Amino acid sequence: MSDNYFEIIRPGVNTTFQDKGRDNLYHIGIPFSGVMDNRNYLIANKLVNNNSDTAVIEFAYQGPHVKYYGKKINFAITGDVIFSIKKDNTEIEGKCYESYQIENGNEINIISTNKSVYGYLAFGGELDIKLQWNSCSINTKANIGSNNGKKLDFGQNIKFKKINLNQDVKKINYINTKIENIRVIKGTNFDYFSEEGKKIFYEKEFIVSKLSDRMGMRLEGPKIENIVNTNIKSEGLIKGVIQVPADGNPIIMLSDHGTVGGYPKIAVVASVDYDRLVQISSGSKIKFKEISLSDSETLFKLYEMETLNLLSQI
Repeated sequence: MSDNYFEIIRPGVNTTFQDKGRDNLYHIGIPFSGVMDNRNYLIANKLVNNNSDTAVIEFAYQGPHVKYYGKKINFAITGDVIFSIKKDNTEIEGKCYESYQIENGNEINIISTNKSVYGYLAFGGELDIKLQWNSCSINTKANIGSNNGKKLDFGQNIKFKKINLNQDVKKINYINTKIENIRVIKGTNFDYFSEEGKKIFYEKEFIVSKLSDRMGMRLEGPKIENIVNTNIKSEGLIKGVIQVPADGNPIIMLSDHGTVGGYPKIAVVASVDYDRLVQISSGSKIKFKEISLSDSETLFKLYEMETLNLLSQI
């Protein structure tokens, strides 16, 4: 075994390795996968001097408790996360968006996310994990990716290929903003729905179901009436598309979504809102707001520029 590794004392609820995902495999039924919240992923890697596409640990709600063995290494956690660091017999409360240095025998205990869903743990170095189609990203529904496509589990030892020499402490003042309205573009089957159904979609609130996961976000609320056909010939899907099955409750396709589907598509979430959408926890209320394609493109460009500006400050 490598001299540098960490042990999973507690894996957490939904803890996986993720990176930017895998491209150009839709034709064989493989979605992009990758991190749910791209901005928090990029910030985590920058805080520990990694390349922007380096693998990280993504967790949902409760994160992992790990014990580190080896030479000094730095790490950072991003998101709205409560965690502690144990060094010898001293336990300190950790702060997100700040890098820390740990050494042999130290522990990181990620207790929970705070009114959000996903958090990210990045170590300053390269994990010794296998890639599949040039990505480590784990899709547990299809058993694709590193770790045999499985979540991290109790007692696993995860090795490092290398540790970064630059372990300068870095931090950034960043607040995860909440989103009031999810901006969407009309879907290809928008006209399948009654005028009342369209009005409900844009004017009423929906509640995020507990059944949501990396594959899709299920919503509950007033039923959206379909006046044409509740099933269509299976068509290609993209991340963020909103399907409405026969029960009238929308489903938003997320990073591990299937590549084809047969439910009518009422709308697509604007890319600018995706990172914040996935952080909306079960039981929360959301509303939709229509915008044009051109506005969506402009807003996303601005969001990317804002992200680059944030990274330049680290």
